Order: sequence, then structure tokens, then C-alpha cells
Amino acid sequence: MPDQTTDRSDLHGDCAQCFGLCCVALTFAASADFAVDKPAGKACANLGSDHRCGIHADLREKGFTGCTVYDCFGAGQKVSQFTFGGRDWRTGPKEHARRMFDVFPVVRQLHELLWYLTEALGLEAARPIHADLRRALERTERLTRQTPEELAALDVAAYRQKVNVLLLRTSELARAGVAGTQGRKGKAKDRRGADLMGARLRGADLRGASLRGAYLIAADLTGADLRGADMIGADLRDADLTDADLTGAFFLTQPQLNAARGGAGTRLPESVGRPVHWAACD
Repeated sequence: MPDQTTDRSDLHGDCAQCFGLCCVALTFAASADFAVDKPAGKACANLGSDHRCGIHADLREKGFTGCTVYDCFGAGQKVSQFTFGGRDWRTGPKEHARRMFDVFPVVRQLHELLWYLTEALGLEAARPIHADLRRALERTERLTRQTPEELAALDVAAYRQKVNVLLLRTSELARAGVAGTQGRKGKAKDRRGADLMGARLRGADLRGASLRGAYLIAADLTGADLRGADMIGADLRDADLTDADLTGAFFLTQPQLNAARGGAGTRLPESVGRPVHWAACD
């Protein structure tokens, strides 16, 4: 049986428990994703005094698609309610707000790692390294509970590199199992970081492939077989996943799916939900 440390209920954004940090701390660049420019540390004009978005129901129509595909993995409520004890950025000295905005992206990256590590512990194929994964999970959780000063000083990029060694090993173990069950010889395709923007991959056999960091922007993946593929960091913006099979694909996140196109025939892992806007694509 898979490891029991697989609960990710705290790794979903809960806007009701957050002070709208993603609407303030992050930078918006006027583009297809955002209707306006907004520097980090300045509140979005659509953010109300109650920390709620005033156009939440119409974000796509008003040019804020980027907001609809973003997920903080629960970092917003962690920083708001735990790290800063429920004291919002609107009150107190400017230093309080600045530190909160500095800490939020760090905790967001740590929570994303928690998502991947928790998923890895649920993969039977990764059982040989479950002990190492569990230790990494526990250490990462401890890091998220540090003081604001400690979090601001953390070299999160270096820490991600250390954890990535384990995630890469997890990928190798999981994908080898997929290749074996499909009777395929040799290693599954390694397309890490591949430039597949606009690629015609309709019906492609990508079972057990590594698509880590691949650029699949606007790629045609209609009917593609992505079972057991490693999707960590794959850019799926405007990729067409209509009738694609992603069952068993791992390290796939909700933001990635939210940025793609799909429909009722798209088969997904249980760890993610079908984006609401896909109904308009059918």
C-alpha cells in the first residue's frame, strides 16, 4: 500500500483565511494574462478592503486570466494566520507589510514542494526512497513554520535543488514502472525542458515520458496518451488536452491544468479537478 502521509488538504489556497497576499505581494505585467501592470507590494485596484477580489466572477472576461490559474498551495493562509498571527498588512508599520510580502513567495515555494513530496509518498513505485521523502517532507514543513526573519533569509532556490534530487529519483522509479507495464523497451522518453511550443502531438504516445519543465504552450495534445508522465513544471498554457489521458500522470498541479484547454473527455488524475472554464471549450 502507498505511504499514508498523503493528506494535502492544507495545500490548497483558502482565500477566506488570507489577506489577499497574491493580489498585493506579486508583480503583474500587462499581457494576455493581466490587463494592467502592477508592481510588487502595491495592492491590485480590484482588491477590496475586505481582502476580496471585486471582479472574481469576471476575471477572465476582464483580462485577468493569470489570476484564475494561480494557486498559492495554501501559503496565503499559512503566512496570514500562522507566520504573522492574523495581523494583516494594512495595519502596523510599513516594515510589517514589507516583510509579509517578502515571506509569502518563499512559503509558497515551500508549500509547492510539500505538494510534490506528499504526492511522491503516495506512489508505490517510490517505496524504496519513502524514508528519504518522509524526512524531506518533515524538514520542509518545519521550514514553513520558521519566523518571518528566518524565512526571509532562507535560500529557497538552493533548498529546492536539494529536494529536486529526490523528486528526480521518484520520477525515474515511477516512470520505469509505467514503461514496464506497457511492454516498452529502454527508458521512457526524456523531454525535460523541451521546446514543444505549438507542437502537433495529437494522439502522441507519451506514456511514462518526462515532461519536466517542457514548454508545451499552445501544443496540440488532443487525444495524447500521457499516462504515468512526469508533469512537474511543464508549461501547459493554452495547450489543448481535449480527450487526452493523464490518468496516473504525476506532479501535475491545478494551476497547470487551469492554464490549459480541455473538455469532458479529458481524463485526469484524482489529485486535480476539472477546471470550470473547460465547460466553455466543449
